[in-house]
Amino acid sequence: MNIINKKPISALGYDFIAKEFLPKGKNEYYLRNKQNRSGHQYRQLTATEIKQLKKNDNTADDWNKILVTDGFNPQLVRNCSFYGLVRIGRLESYYVEFNNLNLPVGLYNSTIISSDIGNNVAIDDVAYLSHYIIGDECILVNINELATTNHAKFGNGVVKQGEKESVRIWMEICNENAGRSILPFNGIQPADAWLWAKYRDNEKLLDQFKKFTDKRFDTKRGYYGKIGDRTVVKNSKIIKDVWMGSDAYIKGANKIKNITINSSPKAKTQIGEGCELVNGIIGFGCRIFYGVKAVRFVMGDNAQLKYGARLINSYLGDNSTISCCEVLNSLIFPAHEQHHNNSFLCAATILGQSNMAAGATIGSNHNSRSADGELLAGRGFWPGLCVSLKFNSKFAAYTIIAKGDFSSELNIPIPFSLVSNDVSNDRLVIMPGYWFKYNMYALARNSGKYEKRDKRVNKYLHIEYDFLAPDTINEMITALDVLATLTAKAWAAKHRKKIHAKDVLKKGHQLLTNETAICNELEITTDDFENANRKTVLLKVPEAYKIFKELILLYGVQQLLQWIDHKNINNWQQCLKALPKKPNRNEWVNIGGPLVPASSLHSLIRKINAKKINSWDEVHAFYQQKTNSYPNEKFRHAFAALLEVLKIPPSKFTKKLFLQLLQEALATKEWMYKGIIASRAKDYTNPFRTMMYETEKEMEKVIGQLGDNDFIQQEQTALNHFATAINTVTERFH
Repeated sequence: MNIINKKPISALGYDFIAKEFLPKGKNEYYLRNKQNRSGHQYRQLTATEIKQLKKNDNTADDWNKILVTDGFNPQLVRNCSFYGLVRIGRLESYYVEFNNLNLPVGLYNSTIISSDIGNNVAIDDVAYLSHYIIGDECILVNINELATTNHAKFGNGVVKQGEKESVRIWMEICNENAGRSILPFNGIQPADAWLWAKYRDNEKLLDQFKKFTDKRFDTKRGYYGKIGDRTVVKNSKIIKDVWMGSDAYIKGANKIKNITINSSPKAKTQIGEGCELVNGIIGFGCRIFYGVKAVRFVMGDNAQLKYGARLINSYLGDNSTISCCEVLNSLIFPAHEQHHNNSFLCAATILGQSNMAAGATIGSNHNSRSADGELLAGRGFWPGLCVSLKFNSKFAAYTIIAKGDFSSELNIPIPFSLVSNDVSNDRLVIMPGYWFKYNMYALARNSGKYEKRDKRVNKYLHIEYDFLAPDTINEMITALDVLATLTAKAWAAKHRKKIHAKDVLKKGHQLLTNETAICNELEITTDDFENANRKTVLLKVPEAYKIFKELILLYGVQQLLQWIDHKNINNWQQCLKALPKKPNRNEWVNIGGPLVPASSLHSLIRKINAKKINSWDEVHAFYQQKTNSYPNEKFRHAFAALLEVLKIPPSKFTKKLFLQLLQEALATKEWMYKGIIASRAKDYTNPFRTMMYETEKEMEKVIGQLGDNDFIQQEQTALNHFATAINTVTERFH
């Protein structure tokens, strides 16, 4: 039976905070007065104003509870019912216009309960407006319910005074069985979510994170909802316990409940028709349109949900888009793209710059015995059309997966690989370095594309978009040893030779460096990339081995050149003196877009455990510090990686060698530029591409001329700048 409580009409709009939750000496408006920072000086209505308001069919339970500022015009208030303390700003004879919506300033046809209303607002046909603080020049029209409860949390994972712990909202990311649950809060970074979800065996850390979250928010009851200046809400049904920033635009929403909507003049957030959003945090500059359903979620800045997308128990990173898709129990780092109505992603940790193709099915409850499976994919993850994966699976950076059903768990440690399911030969096929050999255009373009799409107003955290960075370089160096080991074993098996365990790696590197023709004749296999009895075959290994080494050297040279320029180094003696004496290629971790040395991350965790760091603000200050130090730490890593691949100590890094490396790096950069042109040129020469056009001119009108391609021109300019930098340094150091 529904319990319908009956109370005196005179109580409507009062006692928002129950007496047991009121501090001694405070009234129910003490938090409201703290929240209202307008600086308005309010006064009571005059007898003339009350008479005019009554004439305009307005009613109030107590006209003495209607307070106004100078500049209030009672003629602009009509057919409204007021209950409780209502404070109204200046109302002037204007009409306001926004996106072809024209409304007169004033309050019309609305029920308004215990709210503060800013200057020159337009409120019309709001059936129930209760306990809100509304900024200046807002437009609120045709809304069924716009209300705040006394225990509103605005999407934050906290409990209010008198509430049971069971009402706390947890967000069950990365795992469907809630084994990695975290508390959402306004300002949460992907790194916060990742740390909290990752280190589940560290009870002290988890306890501190919970305390940080509780300390960040006041547990007192009685905070009002807020609507920032110039925010527009129209034609919407239920908006309850929602905090909105300025300049937001909400139109046609079905339900928005327990949500923080961050918005500002420079990063306006918009929510469109048919959306239903419950228990969430929405970042600055987001777009949410057309039938979106989101529950227990966080969206980073400049993220988008469109066309019926579903986001549940998930964190969607900055600059990401999900369209027509379902995402459950996932943690997604910045710059993720997921489109098409038949895509699905569940219980996954995706480290950013990723793309889900149509029909890709990544969901543990679809292809595992239990619902606690997980998937972890490095940056640049790209499952192709209709790919189905079994949990648990793990992928190195820039793994691309060809169409197919993969019925066994996968662990692919080699970056930039193409993974294929060769059904006819019952084998798994891996092509390391695929991107560099066959799709340089897409690889290089994506880095620039993600950077251009980074529309965050506040970029205090650096997101690494370059495909040559500490995380991918470390994976490539590890991959060199993996490829060498597998090659040596394949050679020994073919020639029936026995290699001592300690010599396997050395033999593999020697074969791949000096005897590529022999290596090309080997069938190189492994048995630990797939949890199955069938063969896993690696293709074109010598070519990938050579490319990886060239790219690691290119990365080292690029960072050296930037460092030389930044330090204003003019000769070799200066350079040699300033180079790190004990470079260390340390482990790096992607913590949500920013890359940090693992040692720094472990130091952070130790400080949190020891209570030397005691708030999320201090944790975020660590991220800021690592962003500031990233260029220098990246350089040190690059120099160490270069020496490791060359197999020399710092003392052997001579001027002659450096000048030689400059020319080799330029050759690699030229090779990459040619690869960019070649991969794009396929669209102009492949007969199955060109058959759509009757003439070459028609084709050029549709897809443009190859020579006019903006990205290719941009890469040509970058190559020219790189060559100029090399020539400049070469002349200085000779």
